[in-house]
Amino acid sequence: MLQQVKSYLNFLYHSKNEHGVHSPFVFDLVTKCFYDKQHYPEYKLLKNYRKALLQNKNTIEVTDFGAGSRVFKSNTRAINQIAKTAGISSKRAKLLFRITRYFQPENILEIGTSLGLATAALSLGNPKSKITTLEGCENTLAVAHHQFEAFDLTNIRSVATEFSSFIKNLQPITYNIQLIYFDGNHSKAATLEYFELLLPTVTNETVWIFDDIHWSADMESAWEVIKHHPKVTVTIDTFQWGLVFFRKEQPKEHFVIRV
Repeated sequence: MLQQVKSYLNFLYHSKNEHGVHSPFVFDLVTKCFYDKQHYPEYKLLKNYRKALLQNKNTIEVTDFGAGSRVFKSNTRAINQIAKTAGISSKRAKLLFRITRYFQPENILEIGTSLGLATAALSLGNPKSKITTLEGCENTLAVAHHQFEAFDLTNIRSVATEFSSFIKNLQPITYNIQLIYFDGNHSKAATLEYFELLLPTVTNETVWIFDDIHWSADMESAWEVIKHHPKVTVTIDTFQWGLVFFRKEQPKEHFVIRV
């Protein structure tokens, strides 16, 4: 916890808003997407999706393949408590919706479904997209899948799998992935493994979003490696997320943006 406090204070010290951004690409993203104040009707659907989970007091046995939970001491967990403590926040779900709406990716990969709060935001951001979402725990994925059906989110393919094995088996024909949301195993080794395995899929239009980049010193170290990779041109640190772009026409530059 102390490490996160230090990281946040450091973030606040270095962060800027749109007035400190001199890249036209990043300036447009910040002003037209990050700071978009329009109230979209999809926000109500996201709210109702969350509300349904928060009202679900059933328990499930969770299989955790990642870095583990700082909140739960048992693998038997109430669905409403998972949604309350482990799911994407309402504010970030709206931002993820806006990012997806802004870039309009045709194919999306999500690594780590959990209860599908982020998946719903991705789905509503571009209903015409094809989303593949991966989850290691079958019981958790079953709850998410039920939610997808209840809210008529028909552009989502749910896969119960170990992440690295699925990624290693990606065929070249499936490489046309414009957006990847990394919210799975929050460890340096796993994060960098997924990063390296998925590099062959990148194009000039690729958008990658890494969740919890300041979750631990381990994740911060992974983020530094990603930022300085030669194929990466632009990165944006929003504290919670790290956005990565591979745009060849952009000079290599790192931004720290308050959202």
